[in-house]
Amino acid sequence: MNTGQDHQEITARASFGDSMSHAWRALRHPNFKLFFFGQSLSLIGTWMTRLATAWLVYRLTHSAFLLGLVSFSGQIVAFAAGPIAGVWVERLNRRKLLVWTQVASAAQSLAMAALTLAHVINLWEIIALAALQGLINAFDMPGRQSFLVQMIDDRNDLSNAIAINSSMVNGARLIGPAIAGLIISGFGEGWCFLIDGLSYFAVIASLLLMRVQPSEMHSNVRGMLGQMREGWDYIRTSRPIRAILVLFAFISLMGFPYGVLLPVFAGKVLQGGAHTLGWLTGASGLGALISAISLALRRSVVGLTRMLQISAAVLGVALFFFGMSCSLWLSLVLMVFAGFGLIQTMSVSNTIIQSLVTEDKRARVMSYYTMAFFGAAPVGSLLAGTMAQRIGAPHTVMLTGLCCAAGAIWFTFELPKVRSAMRPIYRDMGLLPNSKVSLVPGPPASTE
Repeated sequence: MNTGQDHQEITARASFGDSMSHAWRALRHPNFKLFFFGQSLSLIGTWMTRLATAWLVYRLTHSAFLLGLVSFSGQIVAFAAGPIAGVWVERLNRRKLLVWTQVASAAQSLAMAALTLAHVINLWEIIALAALQGLINAFDMPGRQSFLVQMIDDRNDLSNAIAINSSMVNGARLIGPAIAGLIISGFGEGWCFLIDGLSYFAVIASLLLMRVQPSEMHSNVRGMLGQMREGWDYIRTSRPIRAILVLFAFISLMGFPYGVLLPVFAGKVLQGGAHTLGWLTGASGLGALISAISLALRRSVVGLTRMLQISAAVLGVALFFFGMSCSLWLSLVLMVFAGFGLIQTMSVSNTIIQSLVTEDKRARVMSYYTMAFFGAAPVGSLLAGTMAQRIGAPHTVMLTGLCCAAGAIWFTFELPKVRSAMRPIYRDMGLLPNSKVSLVPGPPASTE
């Protein structure tokens, strides 16, 4: 008997089992487990609504510009309300806040369903409801990001919780559009909105079932404007957070809006319908899910800055060649890489910032993270829609891909200074050896 080989196989299986167990370690916290199952169901409905809204607007208008306008109308409201929302989130009970944002989101989706199923919905009603959802998101996103800390009893599991949260979003991004494409083809967009509205009750139930220790309420002696200024100064003087937010905002501006133009690619470039849009969105979601799983398998946040550089470049190259493609199968493969690059950039940015920020400024910093997305993405959506009307969707996506690649090159030059500022913080957290002198001559090893 080859006992040596058997022992190696057993060791390999045990190592794989340990890795998989480690990848899901945040689920050992009861509150986060409740959130995981409730939010997973709700997010499937959310992605169904996103695809259904895009297809509804395209069916009613056949306009790339108006696709961008609807996306702009929702996101610009979240951007404008971001700084105020960040201060308010730090003053409120975050679980109660999230319950109310989920109730409001359910009402918004059910209103979309009622108007669409009654065949009376028009473009201005879609824009108004998108703006309402943007206002809700301004409070929901920083509240959700900062509430993760309260759901996790062990702070060391926070990065894994962020990765699993990203896995939830992107697993739903893979499933939701595929289901939506089938429902739209058979029954129409209104049923997607109805399912989404009902799905919010799953996450509401999970929040109500949690047993959470009350968070410390921070003093508001400085007033709202003073707290907003304090949060901005904190970001401005932190080189790593500032550089990461700049890259994240630029990728949101140039990289994210490709999703707005997917109905044009599905209908005109690839000569398909709602099911083709579902396949494209699902392929992007598959890449995003792969990204989230790869982050969940990591044992430390150390080394993630290199992934920002790589993922921005992958996104840029994938978008450039997607704009050139007229083949469905090639387009699907490129969407996998684009989804990976986009979500890897977003998730890694989130994880690094959360690992660096101090607790008393977490909600305010995450509100600026929300603003970086909701400020850049709507402008990018409007810009992409306008450009697509003039030069066509394929050339627009090729140009935005080149811009994303340029962002990766800029961040490459920023990396040495970013790592230098991060290194003492990670040493204090125990993530790096507490040694200031290297015994090996030459440049320090790449650790961040």
